Amino acid sequence: MSFSDKILDWYQQNKRNLPWRGTINPYNIWLSEIILQQTRVAQGTPYYLKFIEAFPTVEDMAKASEAQILKLWQGLGYYSRARNLHATAKMVVADYGGKFPSTYKELLKLKGVGDYTASAIASICFNERQAVVDGNVYRVLARYFGIDIPINSTEGVKHFKSLAQELLHESNVRDYNQGIMEFGAIQCAPKKPYCLHCPLNNGCVALKEGKVDLLPLKLKKTKVRNRYFNYLVPILNDKKGNTQTILRQRQGKGIWQHLWEFPLLESESELNLEQIEKEYQQVLDLNEKVNITLFNTKSVVHKLSHQHLNTKFWILEGNLRSEEGISITEIKKFPVPVLIADFMKTFKF
Repeated sequence: MSFSDKILDWYQQNKRNLPWRGTINPYNIWLSEIILQQTRVAQGTPYYLKFIEAFPTVEDMAKASEAQILKLWQGLGYYSRARNLHATAKMVVADYGGKFPSTYKELLKLKGVGDYTASAIASICFNERQAVVDGNVYRVLARYFGIDIPINSTEGVKHFKSLAQELLHESNVRDYNQGIMEFGAIQCAPKKPYCLHCPLNNGCVALKEGKVDLLPLKLKKTKVRNRYFNYLVPILNDKKGNTQTILRQRQGKGIWQHLWEFPLLESESELNLEQIEKEYQQVLDLNEKVNITLFNTKSVVHKLSHQHLNTKFWILEGNLRSEEGISITEIKKFPVPVLIADFMKTFKF
């Protein structure tokens, strides 16, 4: 039995019952693949179901506002992918009459769709002979063939894609591609893979040479940068006695573009109360003295790929003098970074 036959056979016996597995509709497959680039299946499935409920078709998503998309995406991170999701939906409707392109080459023209996503849609929906190469596939191939080329190097990307293409099943590309990804997620897992009962164990180089825990190889990551965020959380009473706060939408092309947050004072290092009292008016003009207290004595460290955000939340209590005020009851409607969402839950807005 060939490598691809073994993968296909394993898949038929072990595949999980996932909500997007019952269709080859490219809208559903595209949505699931974009979400699963961000997180594991268990965490991603509720997001997929929420999106499908809110936007059953690509036309529905195209009509949505960016804020609606970002709110549903909240917590997944890499919000540029959510914005690309929206842009692609509008592109499919405007340029393709609401139907996704049916070829790998055409799919690559869609915003935010790269080799992996185009290969997945083309093979799963249209059975085109395009190999998918995600983290799971890298792991399976690196271990089975004993490949020590870093998977995140230019050479590695080309080598693994070429090898994956050679290994495609002769007739059932659709299930084979899903099978090898599933195999990497369950059988050939990152930690504690099930080597003893693996259908590929007889030919696995990594198992034979004791390198299962060493493969695949990755080039070292970029040095992590520490940043210090001081969020100023106004709790203000307006003239009618209603409680309000202030949220601002992030502009530019940063990590949280178009998401909302409390007024932010970024510093070179951690600030104390005296420093906050001196500097808060740089970013917040309340026109009067406010009472400031620190909500979290220990910084919340929010870890992103190349930076760690050391974050403190400062509560500012007083009377509203700013025109930026937003009712406390309204703030949960705004799409915010998960860092802010977690604080809002803890603070019990």
